[in-house]
Amino acid sequence: MLRAVLYTRQGCHLCQEAKALLASRGFAVQEVDIDQHPELQARYDTCVPVVQIEGKERFRGRVNPVLLDRLVLALRKQDD
Repeated sequence: MLRAVLYTRQGCHLCQEAKALLASRGFAVQEVDIDQHPELQARYDTCVPVVQIEGKERFRGRVNPVLLDRLVLALRKQDD
């Protein structure tokens, strides 16, 4: 199963869109509220959502579905 970490905050509509998009592509999404962690809030304050996949930051702000699909395809090929 594909896994993603979604750095988010309350009331972020782009974060909800990102979560739905990731879930629709088969990702198990772990949400992290940056406002609960001062170091993450300082790092990502105005950049949420931030999506981390395979330990790498892949998206900030709006998630591009075309790029996400390419990434999913590449990750699945690696697993074959």
